[in-house]
Amino acid sequence: MTGRPNPLIPGFNPDPSVILVDGVYYLVTSTFEYLPGLPVYRSTDLVTWEHIGNVAERPEQVAVGSVVTGAGVFAPTIRYHDGLFHVIVTVVGSPRGCVVFTATDPAGPWSDGLTITGVDGIDPDLAWDDDGTAYVTYSGLRLSGEEAGRHYGIEQVRVDLATGRALEAPRSLWSGTGLRFPEAPHLYRHGDHWYLVIAEGGTERAHAVSIARGASPAGPFTGYPANPLLTASGHSWPIQNTGHADLVETPDGGWALVLLGVRPVGAAEAFSPLGRETFITDVVWADDGWPTVAPVELAPRPGTEHVVFTFKDETALDDPGWLAVRTTPRAVARVADEHLELRGQQAGLGDPQPVFVGRRQRHLNAVVTTTVDASDGVGGLAARYDERHHFGLEARTEDRITVVTAWAALAGLRQEWRTTFPSGPVELGLELRTPPEEATAVGGDLVRLLANGTPLAELDGRYWTAETCASFTGRVIGLHTSEGVVRFAEFRYAGWDIAPDPE
Repeated sequence: MTGRPNPLIPGFNPDPSVILVDGVYYLVTSTFEYLPGLPVYRSTDLVTWEHIGNVAERPEQVAVGSVVTGAGVFAPTIRYHDGLFHVIVTVVGSPRGCVVFTATDPAGPWSDGLTITGVDGIDPDLAWDDDGTAYVTYSGLRLSGEEAGRHYGIEQVRVDLATGRALEAPRSLWSGTGLRFPEAPHLYRHGDHWYLVIAEGGTERAHAVSIARGASPAGPFTGYPANPLLTASGHSWPIQNTGHADLVETPDGGWALVLLGVRPVGAAEAFSPLGRETFITDVVWADDGWPTVAPVELAPRPGTEHVVFTFKDETALDDPGWLAVRTTPRAVARVADEHLELRGQQAGLGDPQPVFVGRRQRHLNAVVTTTVDASDGVGGLAARYDERHHFGLEARTEDRITVVTAWAALAGLRQEWRTTFPSGPVELGLELRTPPEEATAVGGDLVRLLANGTPLAELDGRYWTAETCASFTGRVIGLHTSEGVVRFAEFRYAGWDIAPDPE
């Protein structure tokens, strides 16, 4: 894996799926309640990646406006067949169900999507046999009816992609090795066999990758005697929860697994602030036709990433990295007079659909700042995990002074700190740092909330991590408004994993 970074796609990017088409790699990940949904990343070397667009740019494509936290756009699969890119995904809690999107250009636009009937489960895969028959293979977690919540292993149906109709009743393919939650199936033709790669153990510390093979995409499948193929369970490796993998050829003619994992921090390496990220590791095919997989190594990119987003005109919102909660960024934000304007709706970050526009935290160390004009409203800068777990700052104008409130919300509990400044714009900032090596406390990253450079509070970041929050997402840092109209001059992000403090 020389020269290849890990994480491959940092920040909230779980459940990766990847393909190689004409020398170019395309990769998609899950987005749950956020829009736009299903980011599409592009690379020519499996090292440097560009976020070129999103599959679900229009709310009606996935209909996540009323999904609960933890539902929404689950694990996708991206594939290419007969000149079309396909992304298949289950939108849990939405009327869309299992849906297939298509595009001739993976940067978009993508189709409105075709719902596949007869698939009651999650993590669908799409594959074609030599005759062109399409197979949807999925995790048989019942989502509706009297059996809702029951798990039936890996199932499969042949489908008609012109009509969205299943051509048969679901059949069981493989129940895995006996670990809980067999899911995330992917089918491949390699050599003389069809291979079925799945995840097992749940997406936490017991997460694992297992594999089976058979003579046809419909099986029967025989498991690899040395399963699981890969797991970090029981190991003190810096990347944990490894699983949910997709196979791909590498530029040098080898093979690799692209998969999810987390980077826990702290003395006990117990808390993962960025949530589930995308990683990569090498695969070697043995003479007996079974693959072997190397442990997932940590290789963060050196240096500091500095990004400054200004709001000169409406094209500022065209960047595909902006996210909103259960709605689109353009539905809650507009650009006017070289500022981003957010109009509050008497709803804070605890609301299911807050006025919030953010971006993924991509580094374990980050400094994020913005300049806020709150003369006509209440709003500021915040980091969100879900409705019950968030922290940040907001400004308001009272009697010709600017009042800044810092807060931390944890599982329904909220604590606040306040300070005042002369009236006018104020700079709000979040500092997020990995714990010092000499720290002995069993904690997470260190979080500081600042206004005009003045610290208002310091938090233990363990309470806003993948292990303590209920969601499947990660930290999203952005701009928010709860009342009136608030104007933001810019959004500045500096992030690093192994570089010295940029200050």
